[in-house]
Amino acid sequence: MMTQDTSGHPQPARSRAVFSPEDFGLIRTAIAHYLREVQDQPESVKYANLYHRLGRVG
Repeated sequence: MMTQDTSGHPQPARSRAVFSPEDFGLIRTAIAHYLREVQDQPESVKYANLYHRLGRVG
């Protein structure tokens, strides 16, 4: 969807949020559960970092 600004040039429509604040909490809870499942695997570090980043968002 495009809109027109006062100069007549098309502008991209404003984007909407993909996730609600409640969604971030649900995703964070799911990641915490998964972290317990993969705690002894190298990939657990990536999930731990994601868990902490989501804590700053929501």
